[in-house]
Amino acid sequence: MDVLVTGATGFVGSRLVPTLRDAGHNVTALTRDAASYDAPPGVTVAEGDLLEPGSFDDALADQDAAYYLVHSMGGGGDFAEKDRRAARYFTRAATEAGLDRVIYLGGLGDEDDSLSEHLKSRREVEYILSEGDPAVTVLRAGILIGEGGVSWRMVRQLAARLPVMVTPRWVDTKCQPIYVDDAVTYLAGVLAEPATAGETYEIGGPEVLTYREMLRRTRETIGGHLFVFPVPVLTPKLSARWVSLVTDVSAGIIRPLVEGLRNPVIVSDDSIRDHVAPELTPFDESVQRALATRADRRGATVETVETERDGRATGAETSEGRAAETEPAGGAEA
Repeated sequence: MDVLVTGATGFVGSRLVPTLRDAGHNVTALTRDAASYDAPPGVTVAEGDLLEPGSFDDALADQDAAYYLVHSMGGGGDFAEKDRRAARYFTRAATEAGLDRVIYLGGLGDEDDSLSEHLKSRREVEYILSEGDPAVTVLRAGILIGEGGVSWRMVRQLAARLPVMVTPRWVDTKCQPIYVDDAVTYLAGVLAEPATAGETYEIGGPEVLTYREMLRRTRETIGGHLFVFPVPVLTPKLSARWVSLVTDVSAGIIRPLVEGLRNPVIVSDDSIRDHVAPELTPFDESVQRALATRADRRGATVETVETERDGRATGAETSEGRAAETEPAGGAEA
């Protein structure tokens, strides 16, 4: 099958592209800067920007399906308006190109639960994509665990740097994190299942946790113990400032992510497993794999408790602002 992947250089897209190629698909990767993209063998590269109509239309020609894996959070300005425009431009171009299918990675969350602006935007994109002619398959996910994910980076750094935390009430919100490779397996799997066209599914890992449990178990995997003391008077704005002081994630991303931490992001319908049913990775193993990948990329072993100069980022952790990355969860990613 001929498949276009938007957001091919991002956290999810960079893993999905080789997976689709290994499955025998003819893959075209859409990126804003083709010259800087090191494409896997056998992958065609196209250059275009979804916020610039006409720049990516040729890449959609003769494609059977496309993955929509982009968002604008962290790119400055009104991210919801940018996401709205990009989705409309893409939907129009996909319809004109005669695409059969679009597969979109969105975010979990109950619309009756006063969704955060981030999750509202992810849901709005979902609806805009569905206005076109291609059959849209939606996979809604929560936090993705894996090296390179902004939400995971925030969790990891909080757990590693603070043995004692005074936290807002959102620390007891429930979530269902999923290992990023499992999410990619779902994404690739629905393409091979025609019955999933035009349907919406929810995906999550095998465990429902609170953010308190996520932080504690991440700390234990890194090494050490974590003590958390919730304080109900901390507002989302103060929470975002607190997180920005402890982590190196940019303020433009922290604010919408922290706002979304109040929304439970758990699976209420697992019907996706009637079509695609990977063996899901337990949370602790997901953390171990993410930490091992980080160590491999840094060319060093994982320290018992990470120490980064002045608590700031090093090298590979400075790319969260790219519009090509997707992190769906409202609290955390994507």
